Formats: sequence, C-alpha cells, structure tokens
Amino acid sequence: MKLRYFIPSLMAVLAMLVSCSEDNTPTLLSEVQVSSSYVALPEAGGSTSITVTAADSWSISEASVPAWLTVSPMSGSAGASTLTFSAGTATESQTGEVLLNCGGKVQRINVLQYAEVTDPVILTVAEAVALIKANAQGDKAVYVKGIVCRIQEISPSYGNATYFISDDGTFGDGNWLEIYRGKWLNGANFTKGDEFSVGDEMVISGVLIDYNGTPETNQGTAEVISISKSLLKCDSLTVNGVIESTLPVEGGDIVANLTCKGNGVAVEVPAEAQSWLGVVATTVGDTPTVTLHAQPNAGGDRTTTVTFKTTDGQKDYTAQATINQKGAIIDANVSEFLAAEVGETQYRIKGVIQSVANPTYGNVYLKDFSGETYVYGIGSKGDFEAAGLKEGDIVTLVGKRGEYKGSAQMTGAQLEEVISVTDISIADFLQKPDDKGVWYRVTGTISSLLGSNGKENDYGNLYITDGTSELYVYGTYPGWGATGDARKFFIAENGIEVGDQITIIGYKDTYKELVELCGGVCFGFRKANAE
Repeated sequence: MKLRYFIPSLMAVLAMLVSCSEDNTPTLLSEVQVSSSYVALPEAGGSTSITVTAADSWSISEASVPAWLTVSPMSGSAGASTLTFSAGTATESQTGEVLLNCGGKVQRINVLQYAEVTDPVILTVAEAVALIKANAQGDKAVYVKGIVCRIQEISPSYGNATYFISDDGTFGDGNWLEIYRGKWLNGANFTKGDEFSVGDEMVISGVLIDYNGTPETNQGTAEVISISKSLLKCDSLTVNGVIESTLPVEGGDIVANLTCKGNGVAVEVPAEAQSWLGVVATTVGDTPTVTLHAQPNAGGDRTTTVTFKTTDGQKDYTAQATINQKGAIIDANVSEFLAAEVGETQYRIKGVIQSVANPTYGNVYLKDFSGETYVYGIGSKGDFEAAGLKEGDIVTLVGKRGEYKGSAQMTGAQLEEVISVTDISIADFLQKPDDKGVWYRVTGTISSLLGSNGKENDYGNLYITDGTSELYVYGTYPGWGATGDARKFFIAENGIEVGDQITIIGYKDTYKELVELCGGVCFGFRKANAE
C-alpha cells in the first residue's frame, strides 16, 4: 500500500471545458526531416511514400537498401521531395534500415514488411517481457511502447542511455523492460543528458534479449522512435534553498519543485519509507511544490523514490524523485564488517593496506587483527593515486557492506584518515628521532624472542636483525586494533621462531637508552624453512 496525498488544482472545475494538449513533437535533425521515420509495406507488396524536407542536397546510401526493397529516387535537392519505397510480395516478415545522408548527417528510416500484418506491430511492455520469458523474442528489432519509469543514466559522454519502461509508469516486480545503452531519436546520440524524463511515453525499437534473467534490449540496438512528453516534471529537489537530493542524518525538509500542465498533483510515498518520510506542505499552480520531512536517521544510509502523478482527465502522467538520507556510521572491525548484511548501512573500519589490486580505481585489500576484506574502490577514479596511498599505509574507511559473486567487499568507500607508512632499513630506523606520529615498515630476521630483560615473554617482544644492525621490537601484534589475548599470544599461536623473517609496522621510541619499534603491527612473516 502507498500513502497518497493530493494537491487540488484551482482550475479543476474547468477540466471539462479546457483540454490540455500533449507535446508530441520529437527533436529532429536540422539538416533533414522526414514525415515518418518508419515505413510499413503490405504483405502483398506495393509502394508507400514519405516526404523528405532537406536544407541541402541528399542521397540514399545504396549499401543500406536491402535486396527486397526499391527506393526511388536515390537522391534529391534541397526542399521538399517525395521518397517512395516499393517491394514485391513477402513470404516472410522482413525489415531494413535505409540511411539518408544530408549535410553530413544521417537520417535513419526503418522499413518493415510483415507477412502477417500490414502495419507495424507495437508491443506493450508486458507482451515484450512475455516473449523474452518464453524465449520467443527472435533476433530482429521490435517496437515496444511504454512509459519511462526509471532512468539509470543519460550519458552525453557515450551518447547513450540506460533506462526502464513499463506499461503504467511504475517500477515494480517484473513489470519493466530495461533499455540498455539505447540511442535517441532516429539513432542519434544523446548530447544534453536531459532529453527525456520519468513519465514520458515512448515507442522504442530494439532487439529483445534475456541477460542473466533481466529482460532488456541488446546493447546499442535500441533507439527512440517517438516520444510523448509527460504533463508533469520534477525540476529539482532543494534542501534549505540549495539544490540537493540528500538529507543530513539529523533529518529535515526537502522540497520537490514541479512543473505541471495537468489537473492537480498526487504524491505517493512508498510504504517502506513512510516511517521516516512524509509530506508536510504543498502548493498549487503551474509550478507547484511538495515539501517532505525526514525523521532523524539512527541507521545506515537510506533512499526512496517518491512518485508524483497528474491527469488531463483522460490519461495519467507521472514524475519521480529519488530522495536520499545520510545514516549513522557504525564503527566495526573487519570481522564484524564481514558478518554484517549487504545493504545501505555505513561502516567505519581501520586497517593496513595489505595489497593494491588496482591503483587507478583504488581497489585494495585491507587487514586488521580480525581479518581481511576487499575494498572495491576508495573514492572516485584517481582519488587513490592523488592521495598518494600505497601498500602498508594505515587507513580509516567509511563504506557499505557489498558483495560480488558471493564474495564480501566494501563498496562506496570514502577515505576518512590515513597514516602514511614509510619503508625503511633497520640501520636508518635507528637514526630517526623519536616520534609517535611517524610510522615505518621494517623487515628483518628474528634474532631473539627474549624481552629486553633477557627473559621469555608472551607479548611479542623480540629482536630483529638485517645481519649488521639489530632492533628491539616492543610488542608484535597480529594486525591493527589488536587487544588482550589477540596481542599476547600472536607469536606462540603462529609458531614464529628465531630465524623467521618478519615485517613490522610501528613508530620509533626510546626507553632507558634502548631504541624500540613500538606499536608492532605485523604486516607479514615468512618461516625460515619456507620454500
């Protein structure tokens, strides 16, 4: 069940007297326009004509005309021309894409001759999904009509868009078709990033596939054939007068600024979000606003999509807005993080970068005393290298518990703190000044497991040597954050002995003239008899 609110229109009483026209005019090429970008020929054969209006001379690409089709004329001059498509009797359905070149631009014209019907078949989303589920979709492009219910990305950089359409404009279980990296009108690239919105009705052409259980159009095969703009649009979300879609952890108001050409606006807050988000104020008119209030968030990051609806008396139109709220951050060690559920909750973990899987994207393995986890990217692309991070550094990260192919990982990780660690020889370490804020990584061979007093101990006190210089290590622990028994029995529990090689991270201090490496975080060790 969804909670519904309603903003009455001051002009609702005139709804039966005044009609609101839809904007059905698609964006066309300025160099050339055609009266129709798709042509249907009857099964028995014959001819169909369209009008070409060009700003310059134009020509048809011969290579694009299939053998079963005749196009006449194959070229023309500026102005209006009649372009005729002819075919003989069809024994099976056949399609083609004719390319018309003008002024350095390409106008695509889809030509279809169905053996079953004389007009193009336009499927509903439900029919398209049913074909896919029955594995009966074929390998040719089909037409599907639906309402945009979710937009993942409109990318001017790549010229394509990934979005979802459904029959009723809602994004529910199994009622949508994903348009994967499709093109704009007539196969053109997307150049602005706002060419269409949730709620717009489209006819698309594309090849249907089942991609690991997802009903979608095959990459790059889809294009928009026609579009009917929605009478309702969410122009922006604002928090305290600033354009923003994310609320702080303490909650507050967020305002949806709308443009409406219909009769009033209904607001739907998903049932799962009603415990923390609700409508507190509305305005009316052509540019109404909806103010929603979020409660303080004691959990992790949360998000919901609010739906706005209007009508012209005959048809409903929708628009959507995604609202986010920051969550409280849970401090955890790596083991606790790995045991957590996959979700939006934010966790803070601290440890040593054990290895770097991809420096460009900041993919690393992070380890503390309790375990190790994979971190899928620290910050955005390039942030890892820009921060000068490297293997051995001690970092504090905040991110979500994710998973990939059954393997746990941290996603959306943000760098909160870094302790830079410098590789150094034993001889150089001994010459450094005492400083608890400067950390080093030192490698040596264990020369003694006795304490500084010459007695055996259980706290990881030991001496390491590089063959020339010797360094006393005051405590060796299994990883960052170790306390109690996890610190006390590390050496014994791992069977570490004199002669083994060990790498330790720590800072320099001096006690009664004895130079010490303190903080002793074990980065790794290698048995003397290891191959």
